[in-house]
Amino acid sequence: MATAAEFRAIHSHGFVRVGAATPPGTAGDPAANGAAIRALAEAAAARQVDLLVFPELALSSYAIDDLHHQEAMLAATEAALADLLVATEALAPVLVVGAPVRRNGRLYNCALVLHRGRLLGVVPKIFLPNYREYYEKRWFASGAGLVGQRIALAGQDAPFGADLLFAAEDLPHFLFAVETCEDFWAPIPPSTETALAGALILCNLSASNVTIGKARDRAMLAAAHSARTVSAYVFSAAGPGESTTDLAWDGQSFIYELGIPLAEGPRFAHAPGLLVADVDAGRLAAERMRFGTFNDAAQRLCHPEQRVRRIAFHHGVAPADIGFARATARFPFVPADPARLDEDCYEAFNIQVEGLAKRLAASGARRLVIGVSGGLDSTHALIVAAKAFDRLGRSRADILGFTMPGFATGEATKGNAWALMRALGIAADEIDIRPAARQMLADMDHPFGRGEPVYDVTFENVQAGLRTDYLFRLANQREGLVLGTGDLSELALGWCTYGVGDQMSHYAVNAGVPKTLIQFLIRWCIATGQYDPATNAVLEAILATEISPELVPADAEGGLQSTEDKIGPYALNDFFLHHIVRFGMSPAKTAFLAWHAWRDAAAGHWPDGVPEAKRVAYDLATIRHWLALFLRRFFGMSQFKRSAIPNGPKVSSGGALSPRGDWRAPADGTAAAWLAGMEAIPER
Repeated sequence: MATAAEFRAIHSHGFVRVGAATPPGTAGDPAANGAAIRALAEAAAARQVDLLVFPELALSSYAIDDLHHQEAMLAATEAALADLLVATEALAPVLVVGAPVRRNGRLYNCALVLHRGRLLGVVPKIFLPNYREYYEKRWFASGAGLVGQRIALAGQDAPFGADLLFAAEDLPHFLFAVETCEDFWAPIPPSTETALAGALILCNLSASNVTIGKARDRAMLAAAHSARTVSAYVFSAAGPGESTTDLAWDGQSFIYELGIPLAEGPRFAHAPGLLVADVDAGRLAAERMRFGTFNDAAQRLCHPEQRVRRIAFHHGVAPADIGFARATARFPFVPADPARLDEDCYEAFNIQVEGLAKRLAASGARRLVIGVSGGLDSTHALIVAAKAFDRLGRSRADILGFTMPGFATGEATKGNAWALMRALGIAADEIDIRPAARQMLADMDHPFGRGEPVYDVTFENVQAGLRTDYLFRLANQREGLVLGTGDLSELALGWCTYGVGDQMSHYAVNAGVPKTLIQFLIRWCIATGQYDPATNAVLEAILATEISPELVPADAEGGLQSTEDKIGPYALNDFFLHHIVRFGMSPAKTAFLAWHAWRDAAAGHWPDGVPEAKRVAYDLATIRHWLALFLRRFFGMSQFKRSAIPNGPKVSSGGALSPRGDWRAPADGTAAAWLAGMEAIPER
């Protein structure tokens, strides 16, 4: 069993803490700039940063023009570098610092990589802007083509060239590469090649002056580049202290990962800036392994890892609980940002509607048959069907809705089912399945058939199976298709009756939608006026109803059968589903992220619409308990059901479970490896 400290250490789970530093500069004063860099390096060390990126030419200043060619300036810069190497001997962070560097009668605009007093390497800038306000070719030579070289600098001998990739020997996935400012704006940035060679974290030292809209352009480039190269991108731009003769500087800093911003620093700030975030380098490595196109690109470039020098260093930081500098969404399928949630709901709903509309048109079915229980899943499937019929110009009267009360069906849910069918104007009917269920149970010699109150899984599945059996026969009789209502979360957990049950239909319109998202899709339909006020009133009532299969009668206190009491909170199950299935994360890493997301109900942002009663916290013991059950159900019990699911549209980029799409797995697999991984999660 892992200790709590080992479990809570970010380095145990493949994270690397990165920082972007924006020191106040002093134009043309390397000693003062070196002191400012040292102060931020010490602050970063106190925050346990692993990698810290400074702006372009931070040691000398960028906007000093012809002073770059002054011997006094260059000598002072090298002296400041020597002092900085000595001053940072005891500091753990790797520093990436910009400085002008002389070599073989040329001056280069370089990124210096420093660690514990050692100069690990020097990377020259390749693309030198020489247009509009830029005049860099007046002072600097390009590093293009410089590979396999070395340099003597500040009393040390170090690798020199554009072919450097830095790798920690003792921290897997701590692999980074460096480019400078304009390199980032090129059609093919140098970091494209180093990323294809293995760098997971890309660093950009910038002195890009600010103009209206440029901050948006930088962020757009970082988002696109980090997504395309499956990497993290750390950007630090020069700020106050640079000469403002004809230009101005905003000190922009940000950290992106796979196209998503992890952190963004303030602009136009006069205080020293230190932006910190934990990059999931382990996830990046795993994503590249799954993303075959990334490796195809490396082959197309003739295997760049063969042309890149990997500079090894010993990071020397033992795993420890240093907190977590990263926001983790409680609901990975439900964005907390209202604008993005609105956009996601719009797309998800229309994907479902268009998928069903195509199936209806292609099949030539005259009618659609659906069981309506008054629960969330059948409600959502029905409103999707209504919209699909509207778009096809077909009468909703050709949607045949059936409510089929069983032994534990509540009056409230049955009433909601009838109210919804009437409000939508579909053909509605009711079939009481209890007589047929009693007969079947009696024929089976089940205790309930003899009058004994035995409510086992057979008792439940007889009801579920009869409902689907009726729907299929009704579809045969009335020239229709059976519309499935089961969702992605239920498929993941195997919480669906196999064969003639809710696992089967002619089209599984909800199969790509997780339970947590369905509630928000219904809310979105209400908020955007997809239906009339009468329908919206019924939808509100259904949203307020406890999730229950209603297959077992209420207990002596009137308590209903609760799905979540049996299989765990859907919020946690959807969290596990996203991180394990979409990203292939280990149980320990999944629990680590879940603990940070859910341990404090008062922290972070909740998506609008989550009821107060559901805004709860889960401790590690609770997370561990439900995760173990999820693993047993997903990997050890349920794949045979997913292997036989009907067609249904993929909705979320988080994945789907169709054997014809995202997820292929053996039906007779075992959860042993995942359950063994639970040992890395402490009891509390």
